[in-house]
Amino acid sequence: MVSSGVALALTVATLAVFTGLGVWFSRGKVGSVEDLITARNETGEGQLSATLVASVMGVWILLSAPEAGALYGIAAVVGYGVGEAVPMLAYSRLGPRIRALIPEGHSLTEYAYARYGGAMYAFVIVVSVLYMFVFLAAELTGISLALNYVAGVPQWQTALLVGGFVLLYTGYGGLRASIFTDTVQTVVILPLLVLSVGAVVLTLGGTGAIHEGVVAANPTLLDPGFVPGLRFGVALVFAVLGAELVNQTWWQRIYAATDSGVVERGFRTATVANGLVLVLATLLGIVAVGGADVVMRLGSADYNAGIAFFVLLDGTFADPLVLVVLLLAVALVMSTADTLFNALSSLVTADLPRLLSDPDDRTLRLGARAVTVVVAVGAVAVSLRAQSVLRLFFVADLLGAAVGFPLVYGLFTGRLTGGGALASSLGGLAAGSAFFPFPFGLHGAADSLLGGALPAPDPTYLLPFAGAFLVSTVLALTAARLSSDEFDLSRLSGEIRRLDEPVADGGRVGGGGRAGGSGRVGDGRGESEAADAEEVRD
Repeated sequence: MVSSGVALALTVATLAVFTGLGVWFSRGKVGSVEDLITARNETGEGQLSATLVASVMGVWILLSAPEAGALYGIAAVVGYGVGEAVPMLAYSRLGPRIRALIPEGHSLTEYAYARYGGAMYAFVIVVSVLYMFVFLAAELTGISLALNYVAGVPQWQTALLVGGFVLLYTGYGGLRASIFTDTVQTVVILPLLVLSVGAVVLTLGGTGAIHEGVVAANPTLLDPGFVPGLRFGVALVFAVLGAELVNQTWWQRIYAATDSGVVERGFRTATVANGLVLVLATLLGIVAVGGADVVMRLGSADYNAGIAFFVLLDGTFADPLVLVVLLLAVALVMSTADTLFNALSSLVTADLPRLLSDPDDRTLRLGARAVTVVVAVGAVAVSLRAQSVLRLFFVADLLGAAVGFPLVYGLFTGRLTGGGALASSLGGLAAGSAFFPFPFGLHGAADSLLGGALPAPDPTYLLPFAGAFLVSTVLALTAARLSSDEFDLSRLSGEIRRLDEPVADGGRVGGGGRAGGSGRVGDGRGESEAADAEEVRD
């Protein structure tokens, strides 16, 4: 076992370096709340691609992805790879559309309010905030479990250190600090990931020896026809796609890019990079089954598939390699945690003008930073009790799978009403929940209350995720077809304005406020993007 003192020192040093970089880069550059939460039109293609890759590559890729591989095999490898690539490809088309329709926007919730009204807005903000909060708690859970397993570091120490340091530079520098540190972290993470995987393969005797080990331990993991694995792989595609569609992280970066062309190319690059990274990470779980004592019985007191990769490292590899992986894990958790802190604070900040009476810029900035602190404390508390990163993600993914399509469909049609979007989302959520294997016996308790009416839960998660996504999609398409209403999409550019933009009477139009009007072209937008916006109005 690695010394806990060495592991803590390495963790603190890594955290301090990236915190210092974030504070240094953003010093003097955050003069308004717009600077804090959007960094509008300032990120080029290389930096955008880097931050899109780093924002996905949280410590979960060393935990929940290998856990999926250990439980469901090669099909989970393909499912995670495709599942993470598809949302990036979708955003390469959605991003330019969002910028054209809402040139001065900030968040998906202000869009939901302006497009669908209060009821759907309330549902979307609950889903989006809960998803990102659970994602953050899962990240802190993962790094805490990993350091506790390989070095005996108490979970609360790791969670507080990571949460505290990341909070320092994101609270100070906002999205600018996050994008800059993401770029540096990508440069660090990718070589460390390749080095770690290469060292594992060499130490275990090469691919032939690894294959033999897996065959001896559990040959079904390598069987492409393994039905539970196939079902789980398909489930991942629906789960990840739906969840990413309600992830504020991507909406922020759409506005941070210099123009729509950069958005399209950046997300296409991330499509390939993120898909490959997830394939590699999920394979580590299969490798772990063949090279270590991985317990895969869910509910067992000895269950350790959630840290399968670290089980493989412990006692098998030399301390230098374990320390390299710890450095990788810390960089991974920072790359995602800072993104989530910013995304959550931007959601709330964009909505504050609707709740407060004409708040000034200072109030909005303080609100953004206060929300970040509250989120950090809550996520740390949750992380101290959770044990499975994968199952944490899946609870949040169910919500995203139900609301994702109805939310973004409103960018392409004016016929879907707020009531139709909400009913479609709730219908999808009900369909998915009926089959979802909720933890803590919740499915059984609900079934008892309903007199045994619920079907058996699906342990492969296909019916919950496919049901939630497909039912909500079919309902949304049907509702739009039957609707006689027609929302004018060009209204969005007038109703969603900059947070620091004064209006004629000296007041402020908050993000998502129903100001009306045509909306002006946002500062710094390129001519092609302005033309797109005019085309939408026409």
